[in-house]
Amino acid sequence: MRETALRVDALIAPLFVCDGTQARREVPSMPGVFQLSVDAAVEEAKALRELRIPAALLFGVPPVPELTLRADACVCEYTEHGHCGVLNVSREVANDRTLENLALTAVSQARAGADVIAPSGMMDGMVQAIRGALDKAHFDDAAIMAYSVKYASAFYGPFRDAADSAPAFGDRRQYQMDHHNRREARREARLDVEEGADIVMVKPALAYLDVVREVRDLVDVPVCAYNVSGEYSMVKAAAKLGWLDEKRAAMEILTGIKRAGADLIITYWAKDAARWLA
Repeated sequence: MRETALRVDALIAPLFVCDGTQARREVPSMPGVFQLSVDAAVEEAKALRELRIPAALLFGVPPVPELTLRADACVCEYTEHGHCGVLNVSREVANDRTLENLALTAVSQARAGADVIAPSGMMDGMVQAIRGALDKAHFDDAAIMAYSVKYASAFYGPFRDAADSAPAFGDRRQYQMDHHNRREARREARLDVEEGADIVMVKPALAYLDVVREVRDLVDVPVCAYNVSGEYSMVKAAAKLGWLDEKRAAMEILTGIKRAGADLIITYWAKDAARWLA
């Protein structure tokens, strides 16, 4: 009689790929999440596939077999300043110059084997720029999963340990959304679909379930929700102190995200959830 079904095929597992070989470094603020060298990431991908998890979101693109590869397209991890775009002389992100870099990045990721490009920088016009560059380079079949509704959030903190991407100055409120706004989410999602997005995303998920539902009711493409690092780590911390049951809390959160309307869920519990659902 349950109205909502959470299944393994809705899960996407983030993977953080680092330099070196045989590297598996646990992220201090995200127990159970690791920075992986390419060889270790390949083994992790095989483990995901054995659990029937259908996709991984890669922060870096190694040749991982038998998974749909979704590659994060952003520059924050690769710059000294840690912001999501090229800076102008006023140390603000220059939107249009950043689009040029994102287009080049997307094509390079597609050449490396990415099936889905996931631009996460919240630049205006990023989907259109990437779609045009992919088509011009004859990657017509490469899909775009746009971070269409990405809020400037306190829940991203632990991720920055994993990706070494904390801003060196200021914050990202210039280009990420104000958490007070819901109608703006409708505009952002609609624009990305019009520009060619195949999937739209809401990030974070847990504090924005109303937005997930709003976007789901608005668009005809699949909707993804990112169950972000802070949402994961706070449950891990409380479970470690014995204040709640991690499995029950995690499954309740993931089911709530699905119930709100998400077709796909990016979550650091992907492997655990696959085992719990088996």
